[in-house]
Amino acid sequence: MSAAPFNHAKYRPFPAIQKTDRRWPSQTIQQAPAWCSVDLRDGNQALIEPMTVEQKQRMWRLLVNMGFKEIEVGFPAASQPDFDFVRWLIEANQIPEDVTIQVLVQARDELIERTFEAVAGARRVVIHVYNSTSPVQRDKVFGLDKQGIIDIARHGASKVQSEAKKFPRTEWVFQYSPESFSSTEVDFAVEVCNAVIDQWQPTPANKAIINLPATVECAIPNVFADQVEYFCDHVHQRDALIISIHTHNDRGCAVAAAELAILAGADRIEGTLLGNGERTGNMDIVTMAMNLYSQGIDPQLDLSKADDIIATVEACTSIKTHPRHPWLGELVYTAFSGSHQDAIRKCLAQQATDEPWDVAYLPIDPQDLGRTYQSVIRVNSQSGKGGAAYLLEQQLGIELPRWLQVELAQPIQTLAEQQQGEVEPQQVLSTFRQHFMDQDGQYQLSSYQIDRQGNQHHVQASLTDANDLMPIHGQGSGAISAFIDGIHKATGVDIQVVQFDEHSLEQGSEASALALIQATIRGKRYTAVSQDSDIVAASLNAVLSCLNKAIAEQQIAA
Repeated sequence: MSAAPFNHAKYRPFPAIQKTDRRWPSQTIQQAPAWCSVDLRDGNQALIEPMTVEQKQRMWRLLVNMGFKEIEVGFPAASQPDFDFVRWLIEANQIPEDVTIQVLVQARDELIERTFEAVAGARRVVIHVYNSTSPVQRDKVFGLDKQGIIDIARHGASKVQSEAKKFPRTEWVFQYSPESFSSTEVDFAVEVCNAVIDQWQPTPANKAIINLPATVECAIPNVFADQVEYFCDHVHQRDALIISIHTHNDRGCAVAAAELAILAGADRIEGTLLGNGERTGNMDIVTMAMNLYSQGIDPQLDLSKADDIIATVEACTSIKTHPRHPWLGELVYTAFSGSHQDAIRKCLAQQATDEPWDVAYLPIDPQDLGRTYQSVIRVNSQSGKGGAAYLLEQQLGIELPRWLQVELAQPIQTLAEQQQGEVEPQQVLSTFRQHFMDQDGQYQLSSYQIDRQGNQHHVQASLTDANDLMPIHGQGSGAISAFIDGIHKATGVDIQVVQFDEHSLEQGSEASALALIQATIRGKRYTAVSQDSDIVAASLNAVLSCLNKAIAEQQIAA
């Protein structure tokens, strides 16, 4: 009789480290680690459709603007697109003076040579070389004994050294990873790394990086911390090393494992924004950095523009951010419960600006991430959102996106409470138009023209401002981004589109279209809907409607 498909008996518990001198449980994190983003390499290789050149460039700009000083930009010996992207960074002078690029390569001669070709001319480069060390890799993949693995690592280290000498004008930093460290006998991991260290002979003034990856997360985070502490205690020349950590999220504990690894002696963390990566993902740098921030520690990264981070990551990875994602999710600062709402209101009323943050249900001030209190307390009646959306769908023939359902729920709920009775379908449509459809304001769209050159859109438009015409000139990856660029140049006002949807209302050549936009302006979100026979005109008018609302509400001088 065959075993049941769900059979726990075929698995073995991961062996714990026999350690009686643990020090990490009594340590505390006092400062942020050195960060290295691997979004452009580890994150990119995990995508169903790898990033285009334009997406890589957009991700690069975000990472630099957030303050990353080390960024792994690819595996240039493995693919021509990675090679070309690295060359673009160097030849187009895209790397700031205080930013170091990192490239990954297997411990193979021809790949190492190709890697050095890719980074030739860069000011400073981390060459990250690796080979697998775990028993399953040794026995079942490579068919090598321990000495065979050590020989590969030592030869790769030597090859990296010899190639670096051919490019004396570049500042080289050597990094080695015993891939699958988390599944390797910890004493053997030390032995392999010592062979590499003895070859490189780093010094306290010219340190090497030893990166310890949880290539597959196999155990509870405290076991990983034991492995890291043991490694730090037994590795050669510890004062000449930067111990780096690269955890994956197979057990859902990548952030916890990285944090405990810092307690155990690690100095540096590799990860991705919002945790994209192989299988269940890489360690989420945003979550770990925000964890530090919430404890009063400077994360050394700019996380204040949460909407921009989410928009860029989603555009580059085609992966939506879960609304309950730690710190940055759409709903993480939202209270639907009446008792929670009441507690938040009372605490906010007593929160002084010069005192430590202390508000029930809000571990940090949402405004620190560019969120507003508008999103903190929202209607908690599911029928309110669903019912209003359904009635409006009958009127307009469209299905509202969820984010607009939530925005509509509040005025509909207010109307229902005022009437103390049923809200008629026509009242839903009237309320929708009153709150979100085009309204009079300072600027109106007079005309526009769009030219497309490759991936760039160029917009020329005229806005009426009272009786005057104001010219707009902008460029961007799409018509809306180009229009927003033009508005910024003409008025100085920054607009960040958070949500965008479009719908056709009827069939035929004269079909009318709706553009639905939510934008952040000066730290507040505004929602607008515009209707036009031309979807582009509808979109531009919706942007202007958000701007006009902000000008009227915030008295912006634009």
